[in-house]
Amino acid sequence: MLDAGGQYCHLIARKVRDLGVYSEVRPSDTPAAELAGRKGLIISGGPSSVYENGSPTVDPAIFNGGPAVLGICYGLQLMAHLLGGTVLKGEKGEFGLATLELDAPAGDPLFEDLPQQQQVWMSHRDLVTGLPGGFSVLGATSTCAVAAMAEPVRRLYAVQFHPEVVHTRRGTEILSNFLFNICRCERDWNPKHRVPSIEEDIRRVVGDRNVFFFVSGGVDSTVAYTICLRALGPDRVRGVYVDTGLMRDGETDFVRATFEELGAGGVEIDRAQDRFLAALTGVCDPERKRQIIGEQFLEEQERIIESHGLLDGHWILGQGTIYPDTIESGGTERAETIKTHHNRVAGVQKLLQAGRVVEPLSSFYKDEVRQIGLELGLPSKLLERHPFPGPGLAIRCLCAELEAAPVRTPDGFLMPIRSVGVQGDSRSYAPVLAIDPNGNNLHQAATELTNRIAGINRVITLVRGKAPLDQLRARPGSLSPERLDKLRRADAIVRRLSARSGFEDTIWQFPVVLIPLGSESSPDSIVLRPVDSVDGMTAQSAPIPDPLLHSISEEILAEPGLCCVFYDLTNKPPGTIEWE
Repeated sequence: MLDAGGQYCHLIARKVRDLGVYSEVRPSDTPAAELAGRKGLIISGGPSSVYENGSPTVDPAIFNGGPAVLGICYGLQLMAHLLGGTVLKGEKGEFGLATLELDAPAGDPLFEDLPQQQQVWMSHRDLVTGLPGGFSVLGATSTCAVAAMAEPVRRLYAVQFHPEVVHTRRGTEILSNFLFNICRCERDWNPKHRVPSIEEDIRRVVGDRNVFFFVSGGVDSTVAYTICLRALGPDRVRGVYVDTGLMRDGETDFVRATFEELGAGGVEIDRAQDRFLAALTGVCDPERKRQIIGEQFLEEQERIIESHGLLDGHWILGQGTIYPDTIESGGTERAETIKTHHNRVAGVQKLLQAGRVVEPLSSFYKDEVRQIGLELGLPSKLLERHPFPGPGLAIRCLCAELEAAPVRTPDGFLMPIRSVGVQGDSRSYAPVLAIDPNGNNLHQAATELTNRIAGINRVITLVRGKAPLDQLRARPGSLSPERLDKLRRADAIVRRLSARSGFEDTIWQFPVVLIPLGSESSPDSIVLRPVDSVDGMTAQSAPIPDPLLHSISEEILAEPGLCCVFYDLTNKPPGTIEWE
């Protein structure tokens, strides 16, 4: 995988491994001589334009009859540009679902056994308008005349869409065709039984030092902590759970009970609520929140390490960082930052550069981490927990500094609330559109609207409220104990009713978000964000059964200070799973 800065570069690598072929990620400009002997190369997507100064490139020699090459999105444009084709800035972007019309010759190896029409996922603005010499068009969409192209003599293939995301329904088959029909790969990678190699890596990185963890009780940090215990022994691994005051109701008790059941001694509880909330007082910017939380964790680390006498240089920091955390934080050389993860703030980066961090799971995705946990014998009640963000409720409690009103548009109400999204391989902060709850196929309508309207990345609908949309106001609100308690109570209602109904077991994650939008007497509202996913890199908004939706909204609105309940209809992309 040649990384051209796309957020999905490592997802492609992971999909290739899932198909049984070993893959690794290299910088896009790796010299062709260093890639000799590879059976295939894939050039990833990316947010740049091929004509921009300093945009990612590849060594043109990779196209001269060596390994087979597949360009994806920006990779297609770069292949066309370097080989003499024409790439132009598109007048209109194409983001989201599209229909690919194949025009491939009979027996084409890339699209073998695939239908003439198929759903694909697009995320681009630039277009190839002139083919390089020797190339032919294999497929097009309604707005993209060159959605796939090939020069089979040199085994050069490229697609404008993203075969690696779940929304490209036959994408796995396209990648499989490239690997086995074109590259002639053999299945040489087994994604299971990875524990021994991870333990070996831990011992190599740690050396004769010991490891100190801040555990959260979530899947990632618990699996990372447990595998370090196995690799190093209990005398060399110590953990502290920091109660930040940003956790869900009952979370601290759950963590204590979990580690007691695991027999993982050495985990203690540190009460730090006052220090975290004081550091976050008056902070509204979501990136600043994440940075403060990350730096505060480091301060807690330094304080605890000093108090435990761990300043002799024989201790390093252990973290449960997984692949999406590093990718969305710009963790690869060319990667575009989607959000700043608290495990990647400046203080942690310094420790990483100094070789004082071990991250046993940083090459894996959430579903792979769960598989590793199974191999370790961890209980399913832990492994099947929904993911919960490291910064906790801080990034589900949105803040505002000014009062503002919704704006009526032909498509709905443009709400004075901005959330984070990912469009065109880069991050976007944009207002949220609220649409009529009485419409048909609301999820389909949300997809159509985010594709058509450039200024939004998220669509919600009103489930139930104490006031109509045109009377709501965004009101100043900070990360206060009072607002966090509102969110904690609403989240507890959602979790209890979802678990009781069985809905919790059918979805991947169910964030509950507090937004500073409401009436004078009830200044806040709740957004329900259930999603279905495999690894968190892409996600679909999950439909909530009507009886459950009614029960949840009824109980939430019985809580003081809450005005409305909304339902987030947006897929990822264009909207991230979390709102900040």
